[in-house]
Amino acid sequence: MIYRDKTKDFLEKELAKEKANYEEILKQNVKIDISRGKPCKEQLDLSMEMLNMINSVADLPAEGADIRNYGGIEGLYGLRQLFGEMLGVKAENVLVGGNSSLNMMYDTIQRCMQFGVNGSTPWNKLEKVKFLCPAPGYDRHFSLTAVFGIELITIPMDENGPIMDVVEKLVADDEAIKGIWCVPKYSNPTGIVFSDEVVDRLAKMPTKAQDFRIFWDNAYVVHDLYDSTVPLKNIYTACLANGNPNRVFIFASTSKITFPGAGVACFASSEENLKDALKTMKFQTIGPDKINQYLHLKFLQNMDGVRAIMKKHAAIIRPKFDTILNVLEDEFGTDSDIANWSNPKGGYFISYNVLNGCAKKVYELCKNAGLVITTVGDTFPYGKDDNDSNIRIAPTFTNTNQLDTACKILVCSTKIACIEKLISEK
Repeated sequence: MIYRDKTKDFLEKELAKEKANYEEILKQNVKIDISRGKPCKEQLDLSMEMLNMINSVADLPAEGADIRNYGGIEGLYGLRQLFGEMLGVKAENVLVGGNSSLNMMYDTIQRCMQFGVNGSTPWNKLEKVKFLCPAPGYDRHFSLTAVFGIELITIPMDENGPIMDVVEKLVADDEAIKGIWCVPKYSNPTGIVFSDEVVDRLAKMPTKAQDFRIFWDNAYVVHDLYDSTVPLKNIYTACLANGNPNRVFIFASTSKITFPGAGVACFASSEENLKDALKTMKFQTIGPDKINQYLHLKFLQNMDGVRAIMKKHAAIIRPKFDTILNVLEDEFGTDSDIANWSNPKGGYFISYNVLNGCAKKVYELCKNAGLVITTVGDTFPYGKDDNDSNIRIAPTFTNTNQLDTACKILVCSTKIACIEKLISEK
């Protein structure tokens, strides 16, 4: 239905009908949370076998030293190989740490701020530091950067990734721009995969700042919802081919492969970048949790093992995405003027857009009805969505029956907020 073409009288009748539906929803005392992209219990259960793989009499491998002891700051070599294969780099280009890739990103920015990048002026000694933030994007990237006092610049996106005409002009003219955040595959929240052209342009574009870095958070590199994957061009080899071997910092983890709270994360980059990082990391830690790393290596074994468990994850969460997408299509069709949404092939989110100026009202209506969604604006730097239109939906943690109820609340709230706005404009 194209609501804007309808008469005021028609809209008022539709609004009255939806408000009556909303009153019935309020009587149900719903409590559903679809605000964060967390694995559900069934997904966590997939990795429980890992906990039985070593015991007090197990023979643990030695990599130059007993893995129970200090040392091995780079992480277990076998796991570096596995992450390397996953990301398309050599094992020597990978460091494996603790459970959190976000922690590794924070540490990387902290090093840049305090010590500079490969001998450059420390960023905290500069008058201003800026980061490019393709949006809608990952809220924790934005808050992590802002806490250091770095200025955030919103970059618009389309189905191919960040709008590169905008990016290229900014980085060529402004030496204060030191980085760009990227979730290149099944992006949070839009689900897009960066095109080959975008990857190439990021790799080769001239930058006024010699210490400019791409923060490539490949969080969903193996997180396909279907048997086929959407290919992503290798950013590291693209940077090498274009004479910028040090340009990219790559991050990934097993957070949504095994246990989010007890997984392993990695940082991959050029040999020069890793050497620079290790100069200060050696004061930060004497070594990561190599026993947990060994557990992961023994459990996952190789990329065939990774692909096998990811198919099991997909089988659990794909019906949840289907539930939401089917309800939205049934309620709005494919050409609604008050709601549209992404149809991701992987990742953890659906990006839902309502009529400009209505997202905050939709959020409040959902909240009052017992449905928690991501705070409107969180998918943009400084929490500011100028269009007040984007809503992030995270289906994975909730069961399918709850999602059906959640969709009814979301649809009803959308219709109320948007129809009220259209009536006010008549």
